[in-house]
Amino acid sequence: MSATTRYAAMSRRAAMTAAALTAMVALAGCNSGGAGTAADGDMALGAPEGAKVTVVEYASVTCHVCAAWQEENWEGFKTRYVDTDKVRYVFREIPTPPAEVAVAGFLIARCAGPDKYFDVVHELLASQQQMMGDPRATLFRVGNGAGLSNERIQQCITDEAALAAAEERAQAAFGAGVEGTPTFFVNGTKVTTPGSQSGTSLDDLSKAIDAELAKS
Repeated sequence: MSATTRYAAMSRRAAMTAAALTAMVALAGCNSGGAGTAADGDMALGAPEGAKVTVVEYASVTCHVCAAWQEENWEGFKTRYVDTDKVRYVFREIPTPPAEVAVAGFLIARCAGPDKYFDVVHELLASQQQMMGDPRATLFRVGNGAGLSNERIQQCITDEAALAAAEERAQAAFGAGVEGTPTFFVNGTKVTTPGSQSGTSLDDLSKAIDAELAKS
């Protein structure tokens, strides 16, 4: 089977997953909570579990607003709160259109391992424009950069158990009241910046975080 044929097979599987995720949006309640507690599959940086402040971001590697947030705010947020262990930062995946590409990107990031997961996610966000033009080339380039062979990437993006787990994580996200990406929660409370074109502003996020850190 050629690489192109294998990638097409992956796309069909991921598209089925994407259809299931779309159905979940209509079925899941928007006030069932969950953003303030640990969840299966959480990927985190900074302070350990049980930290005084936990920031949860729900995002997608194919979401242009998520890419804008990373470009404008990630380094400042990371330097101030993650590198200093002031907060536990948790990233949760929600595939957005083209969902098959987002699913593949997340599967590759997870296959790269916890120590490289965020490197892959951030590189995919930074390469989003190229990925939209040539998803296969971009996904394989980023996967190769994380030390994965082409054969291993093919295994990762066609793993049925991994696709099922992605559906479960997305269902949990919608149950937590997530209606778009990126969405941020600070200790379980959603933080938004009305009118922003790049998601929650670092200023608004910082105010919420600092208020929680100041509590006795």
